[in-house]
Amino acid sequence: MKHEPTGNEQVDLARIVDAASNRAREALRVLEDYCRFVLDDAFLSGELKNLRHNLAESLAPWRHLLEARDTQRDVGVNLTACGEQDRQSLPAVVQANCKRLQEALRTLEEFGKVQSPDLGKIVEQLRYRSYTLEKALILGDQSRQRLAEVRLCVLVSGSARGEPDCASARRPALEWTIKEAAAGGAGMIQLREKSLSDQEFLERARQVRRWTRKAGVLCIVNDRPDIARLAEADGVHLGQNDLPVKEARRILGPDLLIGLSTHNLDQVRQAILDGANYIGIGPTFPSATKEFGEFPGLDLVSRVMRETSLPAFVIGGVSQENIEKIIAAGGQRIAVAQAICQSLNPRHAAEELVRVLRQAFFRIQRTEVRNQS
Repeated sequence: MKHEPTGNEQVDLARIVDAASNRAREALRVLEDYCRFVLDDAFLSGELKNLRHNLAESLAPWRHLLEARDTQRDVGVNLTACGEQDRQSLPAVVQANCKRLQEALRTLEEFGKVQSPDLGKIVEQLRYRSYTLEKALILGDQSRQRLAEVRLCVLVSGSARGEPDCASARRPALEWTIKEAAAGGAGMIQLREKSLSDQEFLERARQVRRWTRKAGVLCIVNDRPDIARLAEADGVHLGQNDLPVKEARRILGPDLLIGLSTHNLDQVRQAILDGANYIGIGPTFPSATKEFGEFPGLDLVSRVMRETSLPAFVIGGVSQENIEKIIAAGGQRIAVAQAICQSLNPRHAAEELVRVLRQAFFRIQRTEVRNQS
């Protein structure tokens, strides 16, 4: 037989729920303000706002919370733990409030069961959602910091330089292209090979890893997290039909980058929640290096850039001829193949692309400052 709380127990429960719900709502508001005003991230702001509203709905059955509140005689008001007043950075504020939110939700879940098992289940699901959002927030911050200076990614393959395999006499051409592209400002090299055996792919990936390390740029392997791990690359770039982000993370470990190609907003949102470090948006224009069935185009670029602040590279047929259109749509990072690899002067081609991107970035910053003043 279910125990019915006595009058005193009802007041005690109400005090607990009142305090825990206040903590949870306050933490959610802090996180929402961070996403809104620091990240300018509409998707994460919206997810946190929805969570806050869902929490309010779940607590609607609780009555007399204000009547039970007794702040003046609350023994915990003056209790302060070591480090509670110490916040070294904005990400530290985020981390602290994620934990504050989860602890408050656990309290609400446990004591909510006394009133209704269904209420405990509802709050439990809110708590699980908070874990997913914490992952998106923390990993997103780390990704923004790590990729802050990376505006240009160059997709390379041995065959693009006339190298059918790793034993080709023309192999140094790929090393030269990577070296020149890096000198011109490319911050990331992505190795894409479709026709090599696993053994040949691994050998080439190890070569590219050596060359990129010497050039001081990131090395990403396309499609294959196993090859990326064995070659000691900086990460992997996945397509929608490759391994899921979760499974790639099990192979790569916690520190390597995972990028994911996205072709619509639903895929973008899922990539964020799955913990992708960056995304590719496209295809944007027709490409001579890859065939596409459809082109989301600049409309998707514009919508994604309004949706999220996660590092996003515009992909598909990007060149000096259309980069201004990308910038006008809000794009700030690009991934290119032919524009660099088929150029007679890869360094100059990279310099020009990076110059235009940086000029656009600073122009946007100046506009935002003027609008705020």
